[in-house]
This record gives sequence, structure tokens and C-alpha cells, in this order.
Amino acid sequence: MPDADVNTIQGQAMTEAMALAMEQLGFGVLVKELNSGRYVRANAAAQAMLGLQGREVVGATDADLFDADLALAWRAADLQAQASAAGVRAEHKVAIAGVRRELLTWRQVVGEGEQRVMLSVWQDLTELRKRDGQLASALTQLEQQQTAMETLRRDMQDNQVRDTVSGLYHRAHFEEQLRREADLSAREQREFALVAVAIDNLDDILRLHGPEGGERVVEALGRLLRAGTRAMDSPCRLGGDRFVVLLSGVGLATAHSRMEQLRRQCSQHIVPYNGQQIPFTVSMGVASFPHTAGAIDDLMRSADRALSSARDKGGNHIVLASIQFAPVA
Repeated sequence: MPDADVNTIQGQAMTEAMALAMEQLGFGVLVKELNSGRYVRANAAAQAMLGLQGREVVGATDADLFDADLALAWRAADLQAQASAAGVRAEHKVAIAGVRRELLTWRQVVGEGEQRVMLSVWQDLTELRKRDGQLASALTQLEQQQTAMETLRRDMQDNQVRDTVSGLYHRAHFEEQLRREADLSAREQREFALVAVAIDNLDDILRLHGPEGGERVVEALGRLLRAGTRAMDSPCRLGGDRFVVLLSGVGLATAHSRMEQLRRQCSQHIVPYNGQQIPFTVSMGVASFPHTAGAIDDLMRSADRALSSARDKGGNHIVLASIQFAPVA
């Protein structure tokens, strides 16, 4: 038998073996003559994927079986595979028989000489991709729910330590922060400031504008205090018209400068309410640790005395607490 015939038989046997192996694994298999472009093999899985059930596939060309766009796409993929000895992997997103499909294919030229054929192996990824999309959507929803629950948890925790009207810390949280700051400052020998704040004439504001008008003023002061302090500071509402601010790591002069800026902002701030404008001012007393007091209770009293002095001046003032001088031995 001539060598060419032997090679042809061997090539056909190899193609047949590859096709059978792919079919056993559940893949669609198509075999097409390179010269004529006619199919010589098409298993049931391939026909089902490509919407060719009941059609006479063997002996037909792509132009006979598919619309012009699909036939052109298959032709382009075949040409790419012919140019690569190692074969070509490709994904096709196509509409077949009115159904959108995602197909994974492997095309490779096998055989020798005139007996070369295009072997293509097909896998339908449509359902797999759909499940992947559903899983991704479910995971996204789960993440959103977890984020919402975490936000709710933080809000609930926040409501436990913050005043709902002003958005500032409650007294209990503030006192804990104050103790920590005092311990840290004592160990590291550094200053911190405590500022007592009061809204001037809040009773008159309540009388003229009612409780809701008073709340609007408290909200405005809370926003200004939060905006005018740093993350390490602790602004707090003690209740009613009284507020206090812990300024971490700063002395009297720096605290006075920052609070003076805040006092001016309050005096220039207008609170809109019910078609009216509510002006307000604040009085402040600034104390520092350890210069005006060396213990927490004494520091609070020192700031309160300075605040009383500011209010005695008619309000809209800021007063520094008296500095303690150690007795000379």
C-alpha cells in the first residue's frame, strides 16, 4: 500500500478517534472538509446546540445551514484555526433559532494533504453563564444586605452614644473619653483643653419659636461643633443649652483660637425655621489640663467658672480659666 494511502488512513483514524472521545465527554463535534467546506460529521449534541435538529447536516455547507452573519462568523473562525497549527479556542455569543447562546469552541485542522479536515468541538455555556450571573447577583444582594445590616448596627451603636438632635456624644461616652485623655496626658506630660459651651438666651428662643425652633438651633450648633473639631476631639451635649468639648493634645492658646473661630461662626449663622430666621450666639469657657486644673472634676469646674464669666459679660464671649501657679517653696 502506498505511503500516502497509509497516511490518509491513519489521519482518518485519528480524526475518528478524537471525534468519538469528544462525543463520549458530551461535547458537540463537527467535522468539515477544508476544500469544499462541506460537513462530513455532525453529532446530535452539536446539532442541538446549533439549532440543526432534523436538518440534513452532512454534505451541507455553513451557507446552507445558517444565516449570512453566522456563516461569515464560522468562516472567519475557520480561517483563524487554519493559520494556527496548535488550534484556536473561541467563544461565540450568537442568536440561534431565536435563542441567545454562549458557545465555547475548539477548532483544529487535522489530517494530511487533500484529506485535511476542520475538527470543531463545541460546548454550550449558556446555562452555566446564566447560573454564574444568578450567583453573582445573589452574592451582590447578600453583600448589600450585609452592608445595610452593618450600617444599621453602627447607627444603633451610634444612637447609644450620640444625642439624636445635635449628633454629639452623650455625657457617659464623653466622660469615658475624658478619663482616657487625662490618663494619657498625665503619662506623656502633655496638655489638653476642655471647653464649656452654652447657647445664649435659649429660653427666649424657645418662647419665640417653640421647641422645634430650639431643636433647629441645637442641630445647627451640633453641626458647627462637629465641623470645627478633629476626629480625636470629643464634642458632647450635656443637656439643654449646655455643651462641652474635649480638645485632645492642645493648650489654652490653641484652644482659645479654635473656639473663638467657632464663636464667630455661631454669631454669623442664621437658622431658617418656619419662614423665619433664628440668630443665636454662644458663650464659652476654656480650661486646660494641667495648667488650670490637675484633676478631672477640678477641670470641669474650672471650665464652668470661665463659662459663667462669659455669660456674665452678656453672652457671645469666650473666657479663659485662671492658670494655677505652684506655690514657691
